[in-house]
Amino acid sequence: MVDVVYKRNCVYQTAYHVVWCPKYRRNVLVGKIAKALEDMLDAICEKRGWFVISREIQPDHIHLFLSIPPAVAAANAVKILKGTTARKLFARFPALKKRLRGGHVWSPSYYVGTAGNVSAETIQRYIERTEHIRGRR
Repeated sequence: MVDVVYKRNCVYQTAYHVVWCPKYRRNVLVGKIAKALEDMLDAICEKRGWFVISREIQPDHIHLFLSIPPAVAAANAVKILKGTTARKLFARFPALKKRLRGGHVWSPSYYVGTAGNVSAETIQRYIERTEHIRGRR
């Protein structure tokens, strides 16, 4: 469940499911690298006030379920997460560059999906019902 967040200028309840992979889908997110990555993701999100709902690091991909403010575009959040962790992982684990040709940790693509406490159908029914009631006035 995603909590409602109250800020000075907005109230929001966002949940994004983000998935991305290492370059060439290599199985490099294991052991110390996986633990360091987990700590990095937590630190980045905590510093920016983003809430990590859950996280799963597999050897060849990451699932991150997080809540970010509506003023932050999901694409920008992913760019920050991928860019920061790439720099830090290469600095901490120089041997990683040998396993990932071209000096890139992450594949350029990613998946992002939204989730909430109500379904799209519920929202659509609510809007249609509101329009129907408004039309009777």
